Amino acid sequence: MASKVDICGINTAELPKLKSSEIAELMKKLKQGDKEARQLFLFSNMRLVLSVVKRFAVNKNSIDDIFQVGFVGLIKAMDNFDENFNVKFSTYAVPMIIGEIRRFLRDNSTVRVSRSLRDIAYKALQARDKLAKNMPNDPNLEEIAQESGLDMRDVLSALDAISDPVSLYEPVYNDNNETVMVMDQIKDVKNSCDDFIEHVALKEILNNLNSREKEILWLRYFKGKTQVEISSQVGISQAQVSRLEKNALAEIKKNFS
Repeated sequence: MASKVDICGINTAELPKLKSSEIAELMKKLKQGDKEARQLFLFSNMRLVLSVVKRFAVNKNSIDDIFQVGFVGLIKAMDNFDENFNVKFSTYAVPMIIGEIRRFLRDNSTVRVSRSLRDIAYKALQARDKLAKNMPNDPNLEEIAQESGLDMRDVLSALDAISDPVSLYEPVYNDNNETVMVMDQIKDVKNSCDDFIEHVALKEILNNLNSREKEILWLRYFKGKTQVEISSQVGISQAQVSRLEKNALAEIKKNFS
């Protein structure tokens, strides 16, 4: 990345650092039309743009270009921010800055998307931005489809077509030096702590079975073989297979009860 003091001719080392209370006071003034407060507010929040620019620096786009696009996102966040959202401005602004940069990179991507899909996507994005101005949370697909007059399936297909893959380790926002990543906001519906504990317990119980019992359970429940097939494979009678299987299952049940 280029020197931190050489972005769009701005000496970033001299950017002011304001307290949360000062930021809130500036927000009130700029909402009342105070132009000086608006300028100072933007100037003092440029570090939010800088924190995002570092993640999107790519060869085909200069840092200055991405910074300017991110600054547009900062302006939109400032204009749309409402104290009733009950979040810090930085928490609200960073995702909007990221979104603005992503749209810029997407529109300049070498990946070709059909004109019809792109038109649908732009209508959906316009509807989303319009809804976002009056909503504390991001509008969902159904709300976007209703606002744009488009079919929800078309909206989903179009937005997917113009979206870039996102790393699970990509930061969503930074607040007080604490980074929240995409993976931190994804719920694991398949695995849980209880599942993990039961898995460990089952493995421990299976280790206590003798080798013949473990072999029979493996063939019976993991390979899907019948008792007749198992008896032929391991060289014992079906009755013995049945007895060993029942003993093993009883041992497992006893340790889980």
